[in-house]
Amino acid sequence: MILDDFYLARFPITQAQWSILMKDNPSEFRQADHPIEQVTWTDAGEFARKLTQAAEMNAHFTLPAEAQWEYAARSGGRDDLYAGGDDIDAVAWFEDNSRGSTQPVGKKKPNGLGLYDMSGNVWEWCRDTYQADAYGCHDHHNPVIESSSPDRVIRGGSWNLDAWSARCARRFNFRADFHGPGLGFRLIMSN
Repeated sequence: MILDDFYLARFPITQAQWSILMKDNPSEFRQADHPIEQVTWTDAGEFARKLTQAAEMNAHFTLPAEAQWEYAARSGGRDDLYAGGDDIDAVAWFEDNSRGSTQPVGKKKPNGLGLYDMSGNVWEWCRDTYQADAYGCHDHHNPVIESSSPDRVIRGGSWNLDAWSARCARRFNFRADFHGPGLGFRLIMSN
């Protein structure tokens, strides 16, 4: 697989960042430095569109493709169990250590690329349409699956789920219009 260069945000989008561009904060756990949650795939796309319009540079923001997300979570292709290593307590907020809510971003150890919270805290929406056998159908260059299906990919696990769900390899899906207390996102930037 070959991916063109991309820049991925160091953290999931926080509630403070969300509030700059969006009217309402839908989060259940309201703290400026916590990740935004309770957002749909469509909400995340609207935030990316508004950020692209507001940017004072020639940049485009969007949700990462699933392949981009996994490559980044695995520190550029390593075989880590979680984003940052095999010790989940060091790198992730999940049901055993989250104290029943999201947590401030960037408080756990980053992965090898300096990215935080790619395992745990909130699931992250990806651009792709969910397909169970996606790895067998991907293009070799910049793979992304986009179809008319309403189901979209989420990755990374959440504060309210077990360690198994926070693995780099874990894939799951929800309808694009679904929102929940464990659903957030981060963005990529391209020129």
